[in-house]
Amino acid sequence: MSASDRFNLIDRPWLLVRDQTGAVREASLIDVFASAHRLSGLVGDVPTQVFATTRLLLAILHRAVEGPADLDDWEELWEAETLPAAAIEEYLRQHEHRFNLDDPEVPFFQVATLRTADDRFSDLSKLIADVPNGHPFFTTRIGTELRLEPAEAARWVVHCQAFDPSGIKSGDPADPRTKGGKGYPIGVAWSGNLGGILVTGRNLRETLLLNLIPYEFQPQEKEKADLPPWERRQDGVGVEEDNREPTGPVDLYTWQSRRIRLAWEDTPQGRVVTGVLVGNGDRRTPQNMHPFEPHTCWRRSPNQEKKLRSNVPVYMPLAHDPERLIWRGLQSMLPESGAASGADRLPATVLVWLGRLVVTGVLDRGYPVSVRTIGMKYGQQDATVAEIVDDALNMRAILFDQGAAALIGVVKQAVENSESAARAIGRLAANIELASGAGETDGPRKEATERAYGILDPLFRAWLADLGPDSVPERVLAEWHGTALRALRQLADDMVASAPPAAWTGRKDSNDRLITSIHARAWCERDLRSAFSSAPQLARQSDRSTA
Repeated sequence: MSASDRFNLIDRPWLLVRDQTGAVREASLIDVFASAHRLSGLVGDVPTQVFATTRLLLAILHRAVEGPADLDDWEELWEAETLPAAAIEEYLRQHEHRFNLDDPEVPFFQVATLRTADDRFSDLSKLIADVPNGHPFFTTRIGTELRLEPAEAARWVVHCQAFDPSGIKSGDPADPRTKGGKGYPIGVAWSGNLGGILVTGRNLRETLLLNLIPYEFQPQEKEKADLPPWERRQDGVGVEEDNREPTGPVDLYTWQSRRIRLAWEDTPQGRVVTGVLVGNGDRRTPQNMHPFEPHTCWRRSPNQEKKLRSNVPVYMPLAHDPERLIWRGLQSMLPESGAASGADRLPATVLVWLGRLVVTGVLDRGYPVSVRTIGMKYGQQDATVAEIVDDALNMRAILFDQGAAALIGVVKQAVENSESAARAIGRLAANIELASGAGETDGPRKEATERAYGILDPLFRAWLADLGPDSVPERVLAEWHGTALRALRQLADDMVASAPPAAWTGRKDSNDRLITSIHARAWCERDLRSAFSSAPQLARQSDRSTA
């Protein structure tokens, strides 16, 4: 087979992109960078593919522009109408042979010599994320021999290196870590540790640049260049150094968590992928990787400090909770004024960088951004995929400016108030259950709390998106309190109206206190008023009562 017949990711369409009309198509690396200003963004077979492929593009862009070194270099890229396509293509051509998915010696993100003792390949289900656990993503292919077109296989290879679960892997006899023909667990692939965060702009060009953090803003390993795999010596089946330190973000964006090899078959319609080997690659534990990893928030871990006997704070990635709405996590995302060293939470570096752009005036305070959260929750022993998290919040860039402390404080207060109110609705449900004689159960409380969040969710998102440079903190907080109070009062009234007749008569609790649905509603009203104390309707009621 000639080099021109290889499936080269530089020229062959394989990345899923959405244009500004909403149409989805496949595009090559060259095409994506050249037309990024005309594309809405990347798409994936699953959302985590978008995270993995975005970081691949960022690694290429960092290396192609040799930086950006500082804010001035970044601003020059931002003010241009397009990405520097010529420089990017020149860079890619220098490493063209390393981007062949089916190269016989150096296949992209793979190891050509990877094998098992019996020289057999595994089914392609080892490459594809099952979502949810035990229910294959490609349900339409069940019962048929699973084959992948090269473009689709390429996307899953990139995804596998980023999000592959832990568990037993194929063991190569040449890998010293192989025991009994098996590769024993080393943990999930690197990005699987993260509560992934990407800043999304108005098109793919802006998205890439907003996540392209200059070298001066993020440390690199001083002794070694921060290189992707295609600029380094081809990996072997084993590892040269266990749990090695990354050289910088580019290294982590393209971290080779696995050793992979695809099996190919020639058909009349062209080459297809029929099998795969997935073995253990480079292990990387997540403790204190915040200087190098920009796309996740971090939490301080006393347990890890104790385990490692560390005299300094130990930070772990703050994973996403699939059951928790994204805006409830704004406390960790937004700037903290005067944050002390050893803080319990650290914001994602990409969000700190966004704030820097606003503070320096490079980015307008009214610029609309979307903060997208992407992550994977794993099942038992991290060996299966349980759920994929994918959500986004639209807001204005001012909320990442430390100088807007009052407005940021209002947003954080609104989240706290909303959580208090949702808990009040949960208590209302529990008290109605007690009043009806059903006893104490967590089910109704949890269900009612989730109903409250479900009602508040679209309202909060709309309120947040409207906040901007002209917003008056006290006024917008009062607006939110009023909106939320009206919505949850209606929910509380509906819950009482649908309560069983026994709840109206009521029961006495363990303290010999009578509880009826009327009592429960009154207590809930008190709690809602406390949570949303700035609501305009409460001020009007207070004025009438004192008149």
